[in-house]
Amino acid sequence: MDASVILPILKKKLAFLSGGKDRRSGLILTIPLCLEQTNMDELSVTLDYLLSIPSAKCKARGFTVIVDGRKSQWNVVKTVVLMLQNVVPAEVSLVCVVKPDEFWDKKVTHFCFWKEKDRLGFEVILVSANKLTRYIEPCQLTEDFGGSLSYDHMDWLNKRLAFEKFTKESTSLLDELALINSRSDKGNQQEKDRSIDLNFLPSVDPETVLQTGHELLSELQQRRFNGSDGGVSWSPMDDELLAQPQVMKLLDSLREQYTRYQEVCRQRSKRTQLEEIQEKVVNWLEGPGSEQLKTQWGIGDSIRASQALQQKHEEIESQHSEWFAVYVELNQQIAALLNAGDEEDLVELKALQQQLSDVCYRQASQLEFRQNLLQAALDFHGVAQDLSQQLDGLLGMLCVDVAPADGTSIQQTLKLLEEKLKSVDLGLQGLREKGQSLLDQISNQAYWAYGKDVTTENKENVDHIQGVMEDMQLRKQRCEDMLDVRRLKMLQMVQLFKCEEDAAQAVEWLSELLDALLKTHIRLGDDAQETKILLEKHRKFVDVAQSTYDYGRQLLQATVVLCQSLRCTSRSSGDTLPKLNRVRKQFTITSEERVTRLEMAVAFHSNAEKVLQECPDQPDFINDQEQFDEIEAVGKSLLDRLTVPVVYPDGTEQYFGGLSDMASAAEPIREKIKLVCLKKQQLRQPEICITES
Repeated sequence: MDASVILPILKKKLAFLSGGKDRRSGLILTIPLCLEQTNMDELSVTLDYLLSIPSAKCKARGFTVIVDGRKSQWNVVKTVVLMLQNVVPAEVSLVCVVKPDEFWDKKVTHFCFWKEKDRLGFEVILVSANKLTRYIEPCQLTEDFGGSLSYDHMDWLNKRLAFEKFTKESTSLLDELALINSRSDKGNQQEKDRSIDLNFLPSVDPETVLQTGHELLSELQQRRFNGSDGGVSWSPMDDELLAQPQVMKLLDSLREQYTRYQEVCRQRSKRTQLEEIQEKVVNWLEGPGSEQLKTQWGIGDSIRASQALQQKHEEIESQHSEWFAVYVELNQQIAALLNAGDEEDLVELKALQQQLSDVCYRQASQLEFRQNLLQAALDFHGVAQDLSQQLDGLLGMLCVDVAPADGTSIQQTLKLLEEKLKSVDLGLQGLREKGQSLLDQISNQAYWAYGKDVTTENKENVDHIQGVMEDMQLRKQRCEDMLDVRRLKMLQMVQLFKCEEDAAQAVEWLSELLDALLKTHIRLGDDAQETKILLEKHRKFVDVAQSTYDYGRQLLQATVVLCQSLRCTSRSSGDTLPKLNRVRKQFTITSEERVTRLEMAVAFHSNAEKVLQECPDQPDFINDQEQFDEIEAVGKSLLDRLTVPVVYPDGTEQYFGGLSDMASAAEPIREKIKLVCLKKQQLRQPEICITES
């Protein structure tokens, strides 16, 4: 049943599908009763039409029917509910009767729907409008029941009419196009050669029907995804109602049949054009196209020249591409005719196709070979240019004289030169690989590549490539030779700086030894044995200082030799040698003073210990007062010497240690002097006694 047949009834909006769903995903069918008497026959027709729209899957989920009886009488409501039993008993899951707020209370007691559930086949509930949301979500209810779902009945009806009209027109057009296409597939040779007549034209314009279908589909999709007035989207004709997928399916079928129909029309005019186009393609490729390639054989002698040749080749390729595009289209048309042609056409069409393929593939191979050759030449010249720039940079660094700075900077410069030479080696290796690849391509070039013998032209290209590689090899060898000389010079500079640094270090070490001698070598020993040990250690200490001095002198002599070899002036040898000699002189004076003090201390301790250990009863005991006086004098002289500074040739003075250090060194001397004096007094007492007696 079409909507156009019952359009006056549908306009009354006796029932409608709003697109809302209950909590079981079942569709909501709304029956709005009014004050006027409802025509049950028209309502039955409306329900039959509405229930024919959803799919079987959708119907299986059941319907929730809302009977709006707020503006109707109880008898009408009861009649409608009972009618649902005959119209849609199996599809109805729940019937919600919306009652007025203060009405029917007494009458309802005479007819309880819930007791009739088994007989009716569905559940009926009486509910007020404000409590309807207990059974259905507000977003699935229309505004009449306090919900937010928008519904425009006339808009839905117009869309439904448009859908059914499109369905009817597209179905009829599909049948006509299918018939036309089948006649074309089964037609004889005379029908193929005959131009299209009115029998092959469809009754309606396919473009118009397709446009109508697309507009309808666009509206359906818009209504599906966009809600009206900012509300929730309303889509009574969505996938469940089969409207959108049916339109899409019909559009796909129409496009397919219409495409086939257009192809039938095109093929009737193609055959007469194929031979003319084929003749033009072949004539151009074998004529002007081949002549253009014959004039192109060089590879250029630089990047700019190769790029110019490439640009020229691209222009030639562009002209060929236009004809190749014609060939591709022509080949496709021939293939289509081969699929649809009779047996007597196959031989002729295949011969035409083969001729086109041979000419185009031969020309395309020549273009590809030329393009690859030019690209290889461009790569070769690019590597040659990069290598030339690297060699220029390396040569520039080698031609600049080395400015002495320090050993580290020279080593860094040498490392940089080595890295640049290594980069040049890699670049030269890459140039050889690119050159050999380019030579291989040139040697593989046959005479038919350009339609003539190009041996002479190839020899020029080969000589150029080999000349570039030989020139780069010579430049690289020159740089290697210069780098060998520079490397020797820089290593000598590094050695010179190292000698100067070590010589300065020797001066520093000798200064540290002098400082240690003055600050730590102060003690003179508590006895003769300890003093002798200190004297021996001091001699070893002096040997270390002498070795340090000799090491520094040797380093300075080496710097002189290196400076003579490098023809340069040492930066530090002129200052370092006087420093070394001055420190050595100071150390010698200080060391001699230290030796003198230690020798005096040895003599003092030895004589003092001898007299202190002798006994008057011994036969060899000599009671010599002068000896005691001499020992005492040596001790006092030594004490006086401890307080005297060391005077250097430049007039500066230095003390051995501080006051506390000198006092500590003098303490054992004083103690031993006291012991000697005490011994002296003990020996004098017996003499005094003898004299007195």
